Amino acid sequence: MKQFLCALVLVVCVLRYTHAEPIAEQAAKGNEKSDISYAVGMALGSDLKDAGFPFNYGSFLRGFIDTMEGWETRYTLAEAMEKVQAAFQAAYLEKVEANRLIEDAFLAENAAKPGMLSTTSGLQYEILVEGTGAQPSQTDSVRVNYTGELTDGTVFDSSYARGEPEEFPLEGVIPGWSEGLLLMKTGGKSRFYIPSKLAYGDRGAGSIIPPYSTLIFEVELLEILSPVEEDDPGGEETGE
Repeated sequence: MKQFLCALVLVVCVLRYTHAEPIAEQAAKGNEKSDISYAVGMALGSDLKDAGFPFNYGSFLRGFIDTMEGWETRYTLAEAMEKVQAAFQAAYLEKVEANRLIEDAFLAENAAKPGMLSTTSGLQYEILVEGTGAQPSQTDSVRVNYTGELTDGTVFDSSYARGEPEEFPLEGVIPGWSEGLLLMKTGGKSRFYIPSKLAYGDRGAGSIIPPYSTLIFEVELLEILSPVEEDDPGGEETGE
């Protein structure tokens, strides 16, 4: 919503004196004013497209011109803002509900695949390589290599891409991560299908992970790290 309002302010500033000319003529000029105006239009369009906003180009231009010219408008500015906020909220909720239905269908289909295992919490996983070492406990830290992606194949995180394994405490990650790793043995490799209820739920995580996203992680458990001893003056991890 804030992005939309910022983009709209830019539209008002940049297009202050361009709307009286035919749109095709304005866009075809290729001068600085035209190019900036086009870029602003792209920015605003991107916000509206991502939000799933129900949009009518003619009505948008009519409201824009009426306001710029000081002509009579359908609504007061306060009423208009209420309508915009309500429309964005409705579009967001519709998108969230669609994501929830997509996730439910994916998990149901995925659970029926041969070799797929499930826990009572809803975590689904495959054992790709059976480890031979020890299993971590909830209070341990681990060293792992992993790739995380969405169900559409979008990779959002990868220790392989960074060129080095990652270390973290099991108590400091999403529930699906820690539960999956507790089932592994050192030297093993598994693929986790973490439902949103064990990850980021109906809120998602920023612009990267949408609401109701099942996360797919391929994980190698390289090492269980011993806790730091309280009397260790160097504060270094032992057992590495």
